[in-house]
Amino acid sequence: MAEAARQLTPEQEKQAIRDIAVAAEAHTTVGDTFYLITQRWWQDWLEYVNQNQTGNVNDGSSSEHHTSVSSTALKRPSCIDNSDLIDEAVPEDSATGIELLDTLVEGTDYILLPEEVWNQLYSWYGGGPLLARKVINTGLSQTELSVEVYPLQLQLHLMPKGDRSAIRISKKETIGELHRRACEIFDLTPKQVSIWDYFSHQKHALMSDMEKTLDDANIQMDQDILVEVISNKGEGGRSNLENGSLHNGSLSVAPSQSGFPTSGGLSASKYSSRNGNLESQLQNLNTERAYGSSGVSTRGSSCGLIGLLNLGNTCFMNSAIQCLVHTPEFAQYFREDYHQEINRQNPLGMVGELAVAFGDLLRKLWAPGRAPVAPRPFKAKLARFAPQFSGCSQHDSQELLAFLLDGLHEDLNRVKHKPYIKSKDADGRPDEEVADEYWANHIARNDSIIVDVCQGQYKSTLVCPACDKVSVTFDPFMYLSLPLQPATTRNMTVTVFTCDGSALPAPHTVIVPKQGRCRDLIQAVSNACSLQLNEKLLLAEIRGHLIYRFLEDPLVSLSSIKDDDHLTAYKIPKVLKNTKFLQLIHRREEQGTGNAQSTLGWKPYGTPLVSPISCDDTITRSDIQGIVHKMLSPMLRTKNSGAMTPGNASLGASSDQSKPVSLPKLPLQLVDENNACIDLTVGDDKVVKLSSSSMSILVFVDWSQNLLSSYDTSHIENLPEVCKYGHVSKKARNEPLSLYTCLEGFLREEPLVPEDMWYCPQCEERRQASKKLDLWRLPEVLVIHLKRFSYSRSMKHKLDTYVNFPLHDFDLTNYVANKNNTCRQIYELYALTNHYGGMGSGHYTAHIKLTDENRWYNFDDSHITAINEEEVKSAAAYVLFYKRVSSDRSSASNGVYCTNVSSSSSQKH
Repeated sequence: MAEAARQLTPEQEKQAIRDIAVAAEAHTTVGDTFYLITQRWWQDWLEYVNQNQTGNVNDGSSSEHHTSVSSTALKRPSCIDNSDLIDEAVPEDSATGIELLDTLVEGTDYILLPEEVWNQLYSWYGGGPLLARKVINTGLSQTELSVEVYPLQLQLHLMPKGDRSAIRISKKETIGELHRRACEIFDLTPKQVSIWDYFSHQKHALMSDMEKTLDDANIQMDQDILVEVISNKGEGGRSNLENGSLHNGSLSVAPSQSGFPTSGGLSASKYSSRNGNLESQLQNLNTERAYGSSGVSTRGSSCGLIGLLNLGNTCFMNSAIQCLVHTPEFAQYFREDYHQEINRQNPLGMVGELAVAFGDLLRKLWAPGRAPVAPRPFKAKLARFAPQFSGCSQHDSQELLAFLLDGLHEDLNRVKHKPYIKSKDADGRPDEEVADEYWANHIARNDSIIVDVCQGQYKSTLVCPACDKVSVTFDPFMYLSLPLQPATTRNMTVTVFTCDGSALPAPHTVIVPKQGRCRDLIQAVSNACSLQLNEKLLLAEIRGHLIYRFLEDPLVSLSSIKDDDHLTAYKIPKVLKNTKFLQLIHRREEQGTGNAQSTLGWKPYGTPLVSPISCDDTITRSDIQGIVHKMLSPMLRTKNSGAMTPGNASLGASSDQSKPVSLPKLPLQLVDENNACIDLTVGDDKVVKLSSSSMSILVFVDWSQNLLSSYDTSHIENLPEVCKYGHVSKKARNEPLSLYTCLEGFLREEPLVPEDMWYCPQCEERRQASKKLDLWRLPEVLVIHLKRFSYSRSMKHKLDTYVNFPLHDFDLTNYVANKNNTCRQIYELYALTNHYGGMGSGHYTAHIKLTDENRWYNFDDSHITAINEEEVKSAAAYVLFYKRVSSDRSSASNGVYCTNVSSSSSQKH
C-alpha cells in the first residue's frame, strides 16, 4: 500500500496533499465525509514533509535513501495509528460503532481531514482505524458547514419489557430513521411501536412526525428515548414484592445505565478555518493547530453548557471551576494564546502548570457539544500543588476558589522580577495620593489577568485606644468575606395523621432550635396539633412513599433531618403494651400510554398510614379490613362527590347505632414473615399470624380507578418537604437578611480580637486597636463570600441564614470611600455557588447565567438544567460573582450609570 509514497520525496508528498486539500475545500458540501486523524501522527508527518524549511539538505533522492545519507534528516512516519483516540474500555457495538474518548479536543488530540486527503495518506501509510464523520448544516440559519464528530448517543428504553440499548445517530437524521433503527435493534414491527421523548424519564412528547429531524425535535446527547410497544397484552402480572420493596423501605427506579461513555453533543468544526487552512500548515511548521480548529460552531445552542463529572466528592471543585470558567474575561483570555504570559520562574507559582491545566479544562468546557468532562488532569495538578485538596474528601469550595485565584495569578504574573518596595505611612497626605501610591506599588509586583479582573482595594484604618495614633493603609483584596447573623432556630413542617379515622391529615410548620433534638420537634408539633393528654406522636421519615424509619429516639439530633426530607407524625394512644404497628401502603396501577391496554404493575404512591394493633388479641382478616376502613374513613366521598366529614365517616367507631350492614371488601394484601402476600379479601375468619421478628405489619391497598371514585386520596398525596425555602417568596423569616446589611457588618468599626492586636509605633506596645474598613477601588468582577461556616475547637456549624442578594442593580456607589470617582458602581450577578446540607456531608452546585442567552442554568456536576431567575435566590447561596455594569449601559430605573455621585441616591434598600 505504501509503495507509491516511497517514490516521493517529502516535498512531493506535501505538494500532493496541498493540491488535494485546496480542491476539496472548494466544493465541500453537506453529506461529505471527513476523517479524524490523531494530532500526534499528523504533527510527525508535518515535521517530516517540512524538514527542508528547518535547514535539512535534501539531495532529491527518496526519503528512504535520504535517511541513510543524512543523520540529521527526519525519519518517515510509520503507519497511521488512531488508537489513542479510541475508548478501548468500551466494546465495539453494531449500534454505536467505535467509541471515541469523550474528552477529545480538536487541534490538541485530533484534526479533521477531507475524504480525499485521508484516502491519499491512507494509500501511502495505511493503518487506522478509520474514523469517518459527516458534514452537516449548523448555526441559526443552518448554513454553516460543520463536522459532527460526536453524533447523538441515545438510550433506548423498551416498554413494557424493560430492555435497554444505546445507539449513535446523527442529529440530522429524522425521527423516522430513529424509529426504523429502534425496531431493528429490538426486532419489532414498525406498526406496533411508538417512540417518545423520554427526557428525565418522563414522557414529554410523542415523536410522531417522521420527517422531522432529531435536531429540530431538540433531542440532546445521552437523552432517553422510550420505545413503546402498542399491544393488547398487559404486563400487570408482576409479583407484589417486585413492585414494592420491603427490604429497605424505599422504592426507586434505577437511572439508565449503559456501558458507553457519555460523550458529547456536536463537536462541530468548520471546514474552513478563519486562521488558515491545511495549506498554511504544510508551509509553516509553527502552525501546529489542526485545520479548521478555530472555526467552531454548534447548531445554535450556546457553548458553555458542559458539565463536570464528579470524581468522588469533587462537587466543591466543580462548582468553583464552573463559576471561574463562565467569567467572561477568563473565558476570552484562556481561549486565546495566553502561554506567553506564563511565569515559570515565579517561586510563588506552580511553574505555570496550574494555569495550563486550568486553561486546557476551560477550553474543553467551552467546546461545542454537551459531553461532560472528567477533570482528572486538573485534579491531579491540584493535588500535587495543594495536597490539602487531594483524595476524595469533601472540602470548602471557597477555600479552593481562593487557592485557584492566587495560584493562577502567580502562574500568570507578568512581573518576572519583583522589586522590593517599602510602604510609606500616610503622614497626613491625602487619601487619594496614598491609595494610588499603594496601588502602583502593588501593580509593580503583581500584574496578571487575575489582578486585572478580580482585585480591588480597601482602606484600612487603625486607631490606637491609648494615644489615638491613626494608621491608614490601602490593601488589595481578591474577594470580600461577609459575616452573617447566625440563625438559632429552624422552621420544620410535619404532617400529622390520625390512626382512628377521626380527622384528615394536616401539615404543621413549627419553629424549633436549630441544634435541637427530636424531642423538641415532637413537643412543638404536639402543641401545634392540640394533642390530647392520652395521645402521643410517632414521628417517621417517608421516602419513596414508604416509611423509611421511625424517629423514636428523642435524643436524635435535628441536624440529621434535611430540608428536603418528608416527615409524618402519627397520633397514637399514649399507653401501648405488646403492640405492633400496621403500615398501610397505598399502591396504584401504572397504566401504559396511548391506546395501549398494557399496565406497568402496581407502584407505591401517597403517604403510608399507621395504626397500632395489640398482639394480645386474636386478629382475623376481617379485623384488618375493619381497621383499614376506619383509617380511610375521612377520605370517603359522599354521594354528591364531596368528602365526608370525619364525624360522618367514622365507620369503625363504636356507637349505639347498629353497625353498617356490610362494608365493601377492600383489595388488601398482607405481607407475612416469609415475604409472601396474603389476599385479605377472602377467608374473613382466618386468623392472621403476626411476625415475631418485626414490629411492623405491612398491608398493601391497591387503588383501582373504581375504588378511587369512592375515596378522595388527594389528602395523602404531595407530602410537603421539611423546609422548602428556595424562592424569594419564602421570606417567611420576618425580615430576610440583606446583602447590604452583611456588607455594612463587614465595614463596621470594631476592636481587634486579643489574638490579633496591633503594634502601635507611637506607644511601642501591642494595643487592641479599633479597625475600620472602607471600599476604595472596586474590581470588574466582585466575588463575595458569605461566611456560612463557623469553627470552634470542638464544633463546626453551618449558618443556613437566608440572604436577600440582588440579581440586578447591586449599587455600591455610596460604599466607596473614594469620592473622586464620579461613576456609579453598579453590579449584576452572573454566577454563584450553592452549598446544601451540613458540614462535611453537603453538596455543592453552581447557578450560572449565560449572557448570550440571558438565561440561568443550574450546574450540578455533570447535570445541567435551565432554571428561572426566581430560582436563583436561596438560603444555599455561598459565593456570589458580580460583574460591573459598564458605564455605557442604561437601566430602566437608574438611567445612565456614569453620573455625579453626589446627585444620585443609593439603591441599596
